[in-house]
Amino acid sequence: MGRDELLSRIKIDPAVCFGKPCIRGRRLWVSLILDFLASGISIEEVLDEYPSLERDDILACIAYGAEMSRERYVEISVETSR
Repeated sequence: MGRDELLSRIKIDPAVCFGKPCIRGRRLWVSLILDFLASGISIEEVLDEYPSLERDDILACIAYGAEMSRERYVEISVETSR
């Protein structure tokens, strides 16, 4: 899966989680997943804790973090709740 496909799994909705980047369809912040990984929790452990996630959701969080670390704008579609 390419970078753009991975990043399409990340959504920003001003009405959900204070507009923080989240995994599509879930109220899980990208930063939470990155914090787990940074603390040494494995991808498999995260998936065990959150069984509704897919491996590509975790990889999407990593891709988002990588893009942000380049200090460039990451275009993420803004959605509004109905």
